[in-house]
Amino acid sequence: MEVILKDDVKGLGYKNDTVVVKPGYGRNYLLPQGLAILADKTNKKIVAENVRQAAHKAEKVKADAQAVADKIGDVVIDIPAKVGESGRIFGRVTTLQLADALKAKGIDVERKRLSFDSEPSAVGEYTATVDLHREVKHKVRFNVVAE
Repeated sequence: MEVILKDDVKGLGYKNDTVVVKPGYGRNYLLPQGLAILADKTNKKIVAENVRQAAHKAEKVKADAQAVADKIGDVVIDIPAKVGESGRIFGRVTTLQLADALKAKGIDVERKRLSFDSEPSAVGEYTATVDLHREVKHKVRFNVVAE
């Protein structure tokens, strides 16, 4: 089943991408949730025209994303967590904590755009990826420290 995405779907594609999905996934999830439309001839023409008209706006969005990535730069963030004697953390470090720590540094990033490269489970240094735009991804280093 071929669909056109109306919004970014993690692990599938970005807005206005034409993707092939299994019929059940498209029919039972993407279409009812309003995340996609069927990729028929008419819808493809409409989306192509919308993309053409929004090309200059997309350049600005990409430039803004690149500006945020440059602002993040090589910042290293400390995230406090409760730690046991062995150095393992109690609970877990979440993307919400990382987003709040970035906001405290003056960098506003949605938590949905953050993903850990490896799940933080002990005190130490980790990296996360910030997906700012389809062409702009940036790595953020953070330290999990004892509270």
